[in-house]
Amino acid sequence: MKPQTVREMPDAFIILFFVVMFAAIATHFIPAGFFEVTINPHTNKSELVAGSFQFASQYQGVPLFAEHGEIGFLNFAFEGMVSGDKWGSSIGVMMFIIITGGAFGIIMQTQAIDNGILALIAKTQKFELAFIPILFVLFSAGGAIFGMGEEAIAFCIVLLPLMRAIGYNGIVTVLVTYVATQIGFAASWMNPFSVAIAQGIADLPLMSGLQFRVVMWCIFTLVGVVFTMRYAKQVKHNSGLLDDHLDSHLTIHSDTDSSAENTLKANITLTDILILTTFALGIVWVIWGVIARGYYIPELASQFFTLGCLVGIIAIFSGRLKVNAVADAFKKGAMELLPAAMIVGMAKGIVIILGGDQANTPSVLNTLLYYTGLFLGDLPKTISAVCMYLFQSVFNFFIASGSGQAALTMPIMAPLSDILGLPRQIAVLAFQLGDGLTNIIIPTSAALIGCLGVAKVDWFVWAKFIWRFMLLLAVISISFIVIAVSINLS
Repeated sequence: MKPQTVREMPDAFIILFFVVMFAAIATHFIPAGFFEVTINPHTNKSELVAGSFQFASQYQGVPLFAEHGEIGFLNFAFEGMVSGDKWGSSIGVMMFIIITGGAFGIIMQTQAIDNGILALIAKTQKFELAFIPILFVLFSAGGAIFGMGEEAIAFCIVLLPLMRAIGYNGIVTVLVTYVATQIGFAASWMNPFSVAIAQGIADLPLMSGLQFRVVMWCIFTLVGVVFTMRYAKQVKHNSGLLDDHLDSHLTIHSDTDSSAENTLKANITLTDILILTTFALGIVWVIWGVIARGYYIPELASQFFTLGCLVGIIAIFSGRLKVNAVADAFKKGAMELLPAAMIVGMAKGIVIILGGDQANTPSVLNTLLYYTGLFLGDLPKTISAVCMYLFQSVFNFFIASGSGQAALTMPIMAPLSDILGLPRQIAVLAFQLGDGLTNIIIPTSAALIGCLGVAKVDWFVWAKFIWRFMLLLAVISISFIVIAVSINLS
């Protein structure tokens, strides 16, 4: 009998390659078009002239390979990666991802954030009413500020014995760690690996719409805390739920009856305090720069680099890390985000293959946007915005990567929002909510499957448990999109 094989989803780069190939073929069948553009005297920005779309008289589809700087199908990777400038997509966004990834690599290598979280857990574990809310808010903030996601797997390992010792199960563990990070990730105002990338691609100031998103994060996090507390209370008063949600193929090997053995012990040192203080002040500096000084991609990347350097210096002088270890941490952090940076650049190749993103230059992309706009244009703006959100939610099943999804969808969604008369901020909002929240349930999310595996919860059991909460999150998401459209969020 042949062993049963598990069918894997294609890698994001494979999907991207075939998308570009499809785009290249489409250029031979879909005529190129263009719009007339005018400058708005009030905003000094270019705007499309209504009803000005027309087809180009001369346009040829892209060849397989092009010479002398021309665009061909097999040129898309290089041309995409070197397009743009330091202020935006793709080269500016790519370098922002790599440098920021390196800086966070240093910060995470010091383990100060891990130690701080563990110390807080140790201090609050005896205060059960505050324990779960504090954990949830903490992990949600981690998802919002620095895109915490996969790190939740390690904390599931740490917290599971403790949670079971005080009367909770694996699902509660996943809720306060992974689910909290994804709620923060989705409602973030500054996540450098999701909303910041989307805003960069959409040519929006980074952290624009900050106040709206902070309010959104607070409400989503509050809803998550209430849901988790209610379920945790049910588990506490119904011992049958402790084991009802276990994966039937897995067994618990820890002694859940000995709370003394499962009591978490954590010591936070002066070095941890210095690093955490530096990190907090650095985040304040970043927010101040955006709000007070109008900092954009070059300044923000340099700010995160500075923050990484300061943390590295503290780690070196305190003996936490050696000099070469700091360099290795920077390289490792950058290396882990290199695929995300590359896919941002290569995804720009889709737009280049379709003729570019200039509205007044003939391109197949303009034609696609025009007809999509005709279809959605008959709908109210609010319905069009909700359709954007639903599209991003479904798309995340195939590309369970915030940066990858932003790279693939925002070059299309941003100009589409222009045609529909919606601010580009709405397109970014639809992206971040559709991308982040569906990570809580989709089986293609490696971080979710990792956390469920650690917590010994079968995915089908998880899906049966979480789907009602997902519907609630979807309703709240749509409500925020409706509000954003009504206030013309920009």
